[in-house]
Amino acid sequence: MSPVGKALGMLLLAAGLAGCATHVERAPSSLPIPAQWRNQAGPAAAVEADWWRAFNDPALNQLVMQALRHNPDILTARSRVDQYRAQLRGAEGDNFPTLDAGVTSSRARAISAVTGQPYQYSVFQGLLQANYDVDLWGERSSSIDAAGATLAAQQAAAAAAELTIASSVASGYMTLVSLDEQLRVTEATLASRDNSLKLAQRQFETGYTSRLEWLQSRSEYQTAKAQVPLLRHQIAQQENALSILVGMNPRRVARQNHFEHLTVQTLPAVMPSQLLQRRPDIVQAERQLLAADASLRSARASLLPSLNLTASGTLQSSALHQLADNPFRLWSIGGSILAPLLNREALTAQVDVSMATRNQALYNYEKVVRAAFSEVNNDLDAIERYQQQLDELLLQQQVAQEALRIARNRYQNGYASYLDELDAQRTLFSTQLGVVQAKNNLLLAQIDLYRAMGGGWRP
Repeated sequence: MSPVGKALGMLLLAAGLAGCATHVERAPSSLPIPAQWRNQAGPAAAVEADWWRAFNDPALNQLVMQALRHNPDILTARSRVDQYRAQLRGAEGDNFPTLDAGVTSSRARAISAVTGQPYQYSVFQGLLQANYDVDLWGERSSSIDAAGATLAAQQAAAAAAELTIASSVASGYMTLVSLDEQLRVTEATLASRDNSLKLAQRQFETGYTSRLEWLQSRSEYQTAKAQVPLLRHQIAQQENALSILVGMNPRRVARQNHFEHLTVQTLPAVMPSQLLQRRPDIVQAERQLLAADASLRSARASLLPSLNLTASGTLQSSALHQLADNPFRLWSIGGSILAPLLNREALTAQVDVSMATRNQALYNYEKVVRAAFSEVNNDLDAIERYQQQLDELLLQQQVAQEALRIARNRYQNGYASYLDELDAQRTLFSTQLGVVQAKNNLLLAQIDLYRAMGGGWRP
């Protein structure tokens, strides 16, 4: 058999061995995509990319933009993107031939074969050498594909970090403004109870009421007053947390004190296929799966023979000035075919590792997609339930306000005891705080829905 026939035989043998190399089975994809959400997402509405601007709060817009510029987690994610972009350039660079150039000089003493006398001589040599591994089976191209998919996954991870930080800042800001509103309600209640306390004290001193009613009025006043330090502490904590998120040292956070003017936005109708294309963590998991597939192809290709081509040229002279004018020229061109034999077990194990990594990426992708659908359904249901709760609490607040007005008039005209007014005050205060908390929960649920849907988007 000719040398070429033997080489081809070795190639076919290696290809056949590679076909049955792996011992890890490829996991099939079994991800069921729901046809629609459990709840309707609402009428169609176009949402801008900077979705937090829909709340029309300049202070919130400034905080989010500052966080996107200075948050350490976002900066770390962007730096990681730069790292993987450089790794992709390195992988692409390995796909080109290598070309090395050099100049050497030497001086030696030897014995002449003709005269038998020692003599000295100099040798100057210029060298140019090229080397190229032919990518017969796509090993390097698969590695480049894997590096490109990994870069895309890191870019998606950076986008996910931006989305998470933006939603965290928006949620923290809403909570901060709601705490301000709770403090305002508490201080207004405190002022009202202070007036009631003064009235109860005057009536007690003139003998119209008992000391018990005066003490009960004072107790309710102290109860409301005791809430103020706790709320101020919670406000300071929230300001510190927001400061860290936006990349600042703890400080006071500028904000608009108009919690009652914040309204829930109209929800967009979103199809599951759009969610898969928009949500960053799903894109990241998908790109990681593509990278694992490409790495698996590269590992399989490493089992096959490799073809290496080399070429070199040499200029040699005994005088440096003659190296470019009249040198002694040498050159060589060659090639080699190498097939793994004794180390095939290690290469086969690497294929199995790549297959297991690919299966893990697939399972993680399915997990991320299912979690995304669950989060969206949870947020849609939360928005619906919190809206219902807020509507009921607003009605209860109107009833409590009217009940307090009647109880106060009856007490001041001597038709009822002060206990009725105290009970009405407690009910109204509790209901007002409940309204603020329910509205804050509703706003937080919508912000989380924006995050679960991948944030804002443009048509």
